[in-house]
Amino acid sequence: MSLTSALSIAQSALQNTSRQTSTLSRNVSEAQNPDYARRSAVLGSTGPGARVVEIQRTTNDLLFRQNLSALASYSGQGTLYDGLQKLALDVNGDDNSGSAASALGRLQEALQIYSAAPSNQNLGVAAVDAARQVVRTLNDGSAAIQRFRTETDSEISTTVDQLNKLLADFEIANKAIIAGTRVGKDVNDSLDQRDAILKKISEIVPVSTFKRGDNDMVITTADGATLFETVPRVVSFSPSSGYVAGTAGNKIYIDGVPLQPGTGANTDAAGKLAGLVQLRDSVANTMQAQLDEMARGLITAFAETAPALANQAGLFTWSGGPGVPPAGTLVNGLASSIRLNPAVDPIAGGNPKLLRDGGINGAAYIKNPSGNASYADLLISYGERIDQTMVFDPAAGVTLNSSLSTFTTNAIGWFEGMRQQAYSATESKEALAVRTAEALSNETGVNVDIEMSLLLDLEHAYQASSRLIKAVDDMLAALLAAVR
Repeated sequence: MSLTSALSIAQSALQNTSRQTSTLSRNVSEAQNPDYARRSAVLGSTGPGARVVEIQRTTNDLLFRQNLSALASYSGQGTLYDGLQKLALDVNGDDNSGSAASALGRLQEALQIYSAAPSNQNLGVAAVDAARQVVRTLNDGSAAIQRFRTETDSEISTTVDQLNKLLADFEIANKAIIAGTRVGKDVNDSLDQRDAILKKISEIVPVSTFKRGDNDMVITTADGATLFETVPRVVSFSPSSGYVAGTAGNKIYIDGVPLQPGTGANTDAAGKLAGLVQLRDSVANTMQAQLDEMARGLITAFAETAPALANQAGLFTWSGGPGVPPAGTLVNGLASSIRLNPAVDPIAGGNPKLLRDGGINGAAYIKNPSGNASYADLLISYGERIDQTMVFDPAAGVTLNSSLSTFTTNAIGWFEGMRQQAYSATESKEALAVRTAEALSNETGVNVDIEMSLLLDLEHAYQASSRLIKAVDDMLAALLAAVR
């Protein structure tokens, strides 16, 4: 080997060491960045010596796809659970203390006490006040549900805007990758950026990807709707200004294809948007239907009856009164329109004694015409009607044939069961998202200990190159001395 060849090899080694050291230093500095993939300098033989021919980015496509799927599932499940938590407080209160079931229980107790001493009008006023609390609970619960739907609708609109912004950012990163790949430029930073954007997109909608020439990427949803192909596709949604019971929410369209909501407590919703739509259109609507059916059950149970006359709304009435709502049929918004009958409400100038004697709808409906102070049959019958089996609409999602008191407790059981299942599923899906992220990090992330060990090896390589240059220098000095 000639001295010039040896010197060239040593020089090349120093250059390689410099680039390798720079790469490892970058790895160490980005060790805490979850969106950074480890780089490694790849050497190639150039004869004589070697040189760094490529800065290679560590990837694992299979683990990355699994992580995207896990993120989407966890995001959808977490969105559902968070919404259930909010509904629990807004509608039923802390530990269900503000639920319709609790209010109905207090009304039953007040009726029992009043029936034991029907001559005590203070007890009659107390029973009417308990009925007023039931009405307030239903009215407030219905308002809370529709307010929740409006807020969720607004969050959907915000999330859709966020998704469109992410797709626009993805286009910028994708174009940079394509242009850099075509001219042989290092595009690793742009690849990191594109993958980071893809993770954020997958938290909103589930994604599937494939690559084309020049590292170009196409994104579709799990249902096959195109999100990005060369340019972003339109994700559209028209928010509503407000909701009332029975109002359907607008759909989300991805490239003209409607997004499907999730179903079930362990939801199949993947991504935040599917979870939000499930909350707005499924969970909240079912809860509203339950409140509406409770209101119908109350009006029916406390209706006044008379021979050869139609049943009329008694203690409780509604916007369609004085008639009684049709049996077994959901009336949208009934929980918001139910109210205490003014005829028995002392605040409105009514007479609470009508609850004991009947006659809210006129003399034909009076059950105690003699005004007997100890008459309690009607009060007792009201308590019995609350526990009598009636038919409920299937839209309420609870047992079709049950008593009103059982229906209200079953509604609580339905919601709490759903919330518990959602909590368990959220924990499981969170664990999967964490595990896949850890596995991906182990494969593509930076281990500082390993990087420092490699830096030590490079230090030794640098020292060897230095010694080689020193040896060549000594040999050249000896050769020049001999020539002189």
